[in-house]
Amino acid sequence: MKTRALPALALICALGLAATACSDPTAGSSGDSGADGKQAAVDPTARLDGVKLTMWTAQNTVNAPQQVIDAFEKATGATVETQAIPDLYEQNVPTKLASGDRPDLMFWQPSISTLPFIQPQQNLLTLDGEPWEARLGDTEKSLGMIDGKRYAAIVTSPAMLGVYYNKDVFKQAGLSGKDFPTSYDELLALGHKVVDKSDAAAFYEAGGDKWPLQWQMQVQLTDLDQQWWDGLNKNQEKWTDPVVVGAIKKYKEKLLDAGLAQKNYRTGTFTGQADALWKGEAGMVLNVTSFQSQLQAKYSTAEIDKKIGWFPIADSAATGMDSPDQTNGVVAFKTGDEKRQNAARQFLAFWLGPDYADYIKAMKIPSVQPSVPTPDRLPQTSKAQVAALPTAIGVFQAKAIVAPDTHLYLADMIFDKKNPQQVAQAIQDQFAQVAKAQGAPGF
Repeated sequence: MKTRALPALALICALGLAATACSDPTAGSSGDSGADGKQAAVDPTARLDGVKLTMWTAQNTVNAPQQVIDAFEKATGATVETQAIPDLYEQNVPTKLASGDRPDLMFWQPSISTLPFIQPQQNLLTLDGEPWEARLGDTEKSLGMIDGKRYAAIVTSPAMLGVYYNKDVFKQAGLSGKDFPTSYDELLALGHKVVDKSDAAAFYEAGGDKWPLQWQMQVQLTDLDQQWWDGLNKNQEKWTDPVVVGAIKKYKEKLLDAGLAQKNYRTGTFTGQADALWKGEAGMVLNVTSFQSQLQAKYSTAEIDKKIGWFPIADSAATGMDSPDQTNGVVAFKTGDEKRQNAARQFLAFWLGPDYADYIKAMKIPSVQPSVPTPDRLPQTSKAQVAALPTAIGVFQAKAIVAPDTHLYLADMIFDKKNPQQVAQAIQDQFAQVAKAQGAPGF
């Protein structure tokens, strides 16, 4: 799934959910804990005959929960209806919630920059102490939390950001499977070898779809420590920092202007990336796991293993980046109907309990629970991402309290509407505007 930032105005409008929740008679009570504040035990397969739940999904992920829904309905007698919210999902969901409409369950990105915009304290059931919480891996345990409380169940691993490469192109360029870079500068140098010694472009950039433009900038920000991000979130650091401006400038001058991208990089698309890499028209693609999913939908594991490889990269290390997305988290809403609220908790307990091994096998995805093995028949690219996850560095959506529309401002840059300094300033302006509307301290 793509990692997108919500437009600034949508985020500000989403803050109106607080007022909606305050006028909701169910908003003040959790509806999900006993008198001692602890969760009651959940039997994942208890009968729920006659209970109907609704679950919101994005249009392109409406089938993602289907296996668990079918199994849950068979085991419990409940009915779970999925409702696809029109794109842009991240923008339309807050609007629907603000109008008073709400589901029982919903896919939602469980990051600190996106989870707050559905006002979890007012609108969601807390999920602290659920049996599946202790089974999560360390990376997944850090997701879905706001102010020390859990509001999202983590059902899939965060997307991994790294470099997909065409093995035939690398071979044509005289590169072996051991010629992986250990810094962003080495990655650019590798790109020049691809251009000089093969018939392919070094990288395929998707300026037409815009959202993938953020990744080349993101990998250059990995040396910024947590103290810097904490300062950013308190308005003590700025997106106009020379490190950020330098990353934008390097992307423009050392990659795009240097001829390392395909000729139509301004209009390139996400699907075009996959086609170009597969055909060997591009040697590399820097993207997240949704790119992997695109390949798996078209080609077999054996075909992918033969043609495509993957390696992690950061600014000064061979380290991957993890990127929370919408399908990682599932939230349960306070509806005022205790029976449905308990059924929603039971659905999550079933998903991450007795059904989880079957779910990840059906979806052909890595496990978020170390005790449940990742399915065997995954492409080597996917296995490499699983191996890189424990040491991965979070993208800015997981570190900043607001995820600005970086990709939109970078798109302005590639069409010569903004220079790198102006891109950084636009990012900072949006970040500060939303943080202020959010009531963040320091803004």
